Amino acid sequence: MRGRRANEYAYFDRPFTALAHRGGITDAAPIEVENSLRGFRSAWEFGFDHLETDVHTTADGVLVAFHDEVLDRVTDAAGRLADLPWAAVSRARIGGTEPIPRLDELLEELPGANFNIDIKAPGAIGPLAEALDRHAAHDRVCVGSFHLASIHAFRRLTAGRVATAASPLEVGVFGLAPGLRSVWPLRGQAFQMPELEPRTGRRLLTPGMIGAAHRAGAVVHVWTINERADMERLIDLGVDGIVTDNLATLKAVLVERDLWEGHA
Repeated sequence: MRGRRANEYAYFDRPFTALAHRGGITDAAPIEVENSLRGFRSAWEFGFDHLETDVHTTADGVLVAFHDEVLDRVTDAAGRLADLPWAAVSRARIGGTEPIPRLDELLEELPGANFNIDIKAPGAIGPLAEALDRHAAHDRVCVGSFHLASIHAFRRLTAGRVATAASPLEVGVFGLAPGLRSVWPLRGQAFQMPELEPRTGRRLLTPGMIGAAHRAGAVVHVWTINERADMERLIDLGVDGIVTDNLATLKAVLVERDLWEGHA
């Protein structure tokens, strides 16, 4: 059975969605503090209503907003998140200065913000559903995962109350094997995808793919787009949203085109 259409969810309440990738970059928050409360708050204050992040769980089940499996790349600590208790993770500092936020903290501190959340590990599925219940945040999020089993499990757990993005495999089947659409109907409300396949450079985003997604009731969001010319071209192509690090440029492009609907 086909899932609900994007226009049935409050998360997709505007003609174009501007998403701040891991909080994005502003004068108040450089890229070195990605996925920090400081970064997300800065994006919100700059007018971005939709913030993109990722979730993992610590060894003792605390749900954190963090991209990598390990702390090493962006913090002053080391080790796998899944192997460390929250007491240890909470001492790590992103960019040497910013604590790793719990998802509960983001939902509490930014009550007007919407979050695009990528499930990075299966252990985060249950805690994420519970956090959304605690904060009555079902209408404020769109959830995706690179792993088909994870997004299927999340959909079963939340029973259609939360908008979801199609997994890469679902996008691939829909776009490259249209003959299978009748036996494998689209469940997600959004295609969140790169323009090109990262490993091969094969073009994934085409006018035909965008049109087919729209006919199926889904929106198309493209990541991660940081150059003005690419933003302009993709908007002209008909995409419904862009994920970016370059908040100032995307906001300027959307203001010029009368597509900006941020709160500031």
